[in-house]
Amino acid sequence: MSGISASVFGVIENTISPIAGRLSSQRHVMAIRDGFISAMPFLIVGSFMLVFAHPPFSTTSDWAFAQWWLRMAAQYESVILMPYNMTMGIMSLFIAAAIAYNLALSYKMNGFMAAMLSLMAFMVVAAPQTDKMLPVSSLGGTGIFTALLVAIFATELMHFLQVRNIGFHLPEQVPPKIQQSFDLLIPVLAIFFTLYPLSLLIQSQFGMLLPQAIMALFGPIISAADTLPAILIAVLICHLLWFAGIHGAVIVGGMLQAFWLTNLGINQQELTAGQPLTHIFIEPFWQFFIVIGGSGSTMGLVLLYLRSRSAHLRSIGKLSLVPCMFNINEPVIFGSPVVMNPTLFIPFITAPLINATLAYIATRAELVGRVISMAPWTTPAPIGAAWSTGWDIRAALLVVVLLAVSTLVYFPFFKIYERQLLAQEVPLPQAQAQEA
Repeated sequence: MSGISASVFGVIENTISPIAGRLSSQRHVMAIRDGFISAMPFLIVGSFMLVFAHPPFSTTSDWAFAQWWLRMAAQYESVILMPYNMTMGIMSLFIAAAIAYNLALSYKMNGFMAAMLSLMAFMVVAAPQTDKMLPVSSLGGTGIFTALLVAIFATELMHFLQVRNIGFHLPEQVPPKIQQSFDLLIPVLAIFFTLYPLSLLIQSQFGMLLPQAIMALFGPIISAADTLPAILIAVLICHLLWFAGIHGAVIVGGMLQAFWLTNLGINQQELTAGQPLTHIFIEPFWQFFIVIGGSGSTMGLVLLYLRSRSAHLRSIGKLSLVPCMFNINEPVIFGSPVVMNPTLFIPFITAPLINATLAYIATRAELVGRVISMAPWTTPAPIGAAWSTGWDIRAALLVVVLLAVSTLVYFPFFKIYERQLLAQEVPLPQAQAQEA
């Protein structure tokens, strides 16, 4: 067993860790991650309003409050959904601008000008004017992958021209802001000579806009990413990275954000159309069902620490309890430590895998509702689970069950680790005698 553990740790430390380190610092990965983070406030507020428009009550409910909410939602639906339409409904606009901005900063270019160029380029291919109206069908979840690709293309084009000093050169007496605006002339023209003809070609040949064509290409990948095996692989990679001391949630979460938001957008469109919801794997599913208390689902471990006979573990439990309630678990991960700790390796990997399996089966079996809105990731898990599923109380109860399961998974390994520490700790009376 020790030989197997040594080989596993060797692979993590010598192979996975260096690759993950390079990937986490790659400029495009960082720009995509930071771009999605920048757009998050808009998505949370928009999702919150969607819940108001679709009350979590049956139309046959006898509760007076439920009937009042249902009537108000039906009467003022367009008013309530306006914040949703201006946030989640056009989320791809925010993402296109935010990714380009962050990528431009990594090149030490003007982030604002890059964001404007990306926004224009995305509008050219996703919302061409028709009958003096701009279509919005591709500005929500459908356009996320297009926004991502267009943002990178527009910024790289701008960088290519700047590095080769291609542009209009004005006298030094010209104010910098005017020079910056002229610096964008050639990139704007280049967009209209590249992306615009491509968009026209796809429209004429396939009768669809570029975002719809890209979604058709990514459709099988999106469907595959919503399966249990794909979820388990993502969970496993994330926690292997964490175990190696690398913030796995940042790397894996950044790579999954496009899929998560696409799935969320589809669920919300189905909800507003009165259709059954189809997608399960969305960020709140990860945050509130799989990693309760943070990566590794360590809330159960913290609860065990609180009653530990080891002074070290008991102090870590007290220190970690409140942060872990808000899904911040760095104190327990690095204070235990969990990182590169062979005793806690198996439960740290296994607990979230079991949670993911049970939560997926429960959602698939319609025992709990599917995610329809974004909740801040720092929301306590039972509240966040109910919030993101349209205030489905069953989701909060599932979190409690999953917390109990993860606690049971950690228990035998916690006892082993506790015995190891107790053997090293000096009993209090003996320590006082030594001090005297």
